[in-house]
Amino acid sequence: METTVSKRISIDPRVCHGKPGVTGTRVPVRTVVGALAAGQGVAGLLEDVPTPTEADIQACLSFADRPAQSEMSAA
Repeated sequence: METTVSKRISIDPRVCHGKPGVTGTRVPVRTVVGALAAGQGVAGLLEDVPTPTEADIQACLSFADRPAQSEMSAA
């Protein structure tokens, strides 16, 4: 059963091992946030992982910025 966290972020036990992911893709939020934290730019990320849009990337950052709720929601 999919849980919609926002328009662009969802949690589905059958996708991304039940961790938050970009809705309609198999891209985990942590992949997007981790790449950006490691210094990869948005353009580079979109080249490497073309499925998410810039709006999806922004949604991942907003989701990750939520206090501990992001991991608790995934449990």
